Amino acid sequence: MPYISRTRRDEINKGEFIETPGELNYFVTDTLLDYLGDAPNYRDFNEVMGVLECCKLELYRRMIAPYEDGKKELNGDVFK
Repeated sequence: MPYISRTRRDEINKGEFIETPGELNYFVTDTLLDYLGDAPNYRDFNEVMGVLECCKLELYRRMIAPYEDGKKELNGDVFK
């Protein structure tokens, strides 16, 4: 969840290194809230959800799938 200490929020906002999943969640959430502004509507929410989904899919396609393929080669396939 994005509920990290105020101190860490300030540090991350100043460019400090993100160290935990919670801090990453905070950073992404804060960025999305800035993008959405003060009066978001359904279209804005829908666009943000689409961006997040595309980011997830691209991360999987470019980084996770090749990693898993390497582990399959190293350790053997579990699908017969």
